[in-house]
Amino acid sequence: MILIFIEHQKGQFKKAAFEAVTYGYKVAQAMGSSCAALVLGNVSDAGALGKYGASKVYHVADAALENFDSQVYAAVISAAVEQTGAKVLVLPHSSTGKSLLGRLAARLNAASVAGVNTLPTVDGGFRVKRAVFSGKAIAEYELKSDIKIISLMGNALQPQATGQDAPVEALSVSVPAGRIKVKSVERAEGIVPLPEAELVVSAGRGMKGPENWGIVEALAEVIGATTACSRPVADADWRPHHEHVGQTGIAIRPNLYIAIGISGAIQHLAGVNSSKTIVVINKDKEAPFFKAADYGVEGDLFEVVPRLTEAFRKFKGNG
Repeated sequence: MILIFIEHQKGQFKKAAFEAVTYGYKVAQAMGSSCAALVLGNVSDAGALGKYGASKVYHVADAALENFDSQVYAAVISAAVEQTGAKVLVLPHSSTGKSLLGRLAARLNAASVAGVNTLPTVDGGFRVKRAVFSGKAIAEYELKSDIKIISLMGNALQPQATGQDAPVEALSVSVPAGRIKVKSVERAEGIVPLPEAELVVSAGRGMKGPENWGIVEALAEVIGATTACSRPVADADWRPHHEHVGQTGIAIRPNLYIAIGISGAIQHLAGVNSSKTIVVINKDKEAPFFKAADYGVEGDLFEVVPRLTEAFRKFKGNG
């Protein structure tokens, strides 16, 4: 059986959850197996995961699971794997999934691969692929252990609703006491998280200061994109750190990435070069980012971006 660990926020599932279930369902089909979802903590509609391919949803409800503690979650998930007899465990490649992967691999004596971005091949062995060397190459791994664990990159595939609600079964596992006390949780509200975003508008030091960010936000609003920034911008407190994308920030793979006033240092490219389409706007024709771009606009961003925003407004108005 394929078991999918489902991450949720305040009891609500996001796109990444449906992506993971769709992925697990396709893996189960290839292996001639079944796909089940695992949900920890209180959720509003766990059975809805069945619409994306889960034949069953296992649910563990306990007050100790309301705030994430990697040690507690790893203990509960590994117990669920053993109890259900799952042979493949799929995690999201989020901060939560990254903190769980190693712990679970050690507990279950399992082979693991982080950041998988394609469906596995299962003929003659279980093989998965992921980007390496900052996206410049693709590595293939064969997992030979009895239990296999992978974490799935966001936007690796589109969620596909193919079925109906699945039965929810309460799973009885021991929930250990945590050694971490969560005093408060602060989240960015009202935006699509960067790992899940299909459209991203990002800007760098070419903006000259935080007071000019309005033109970036206006463009993002018109096309329904999430905003992001380069590391120097976040370090200077021009923008919040949760918007920092790159090798030392958040790695993303949107359908469209618009880079405004960003030179394209290798550290930044490492986190965004899996984007399906990259558009670069920069007045420096020697900016390294142009070499990685699918489309480039050489010009003053303070002239180009407002015109682009207006063009999108007119296009949508005529649509």
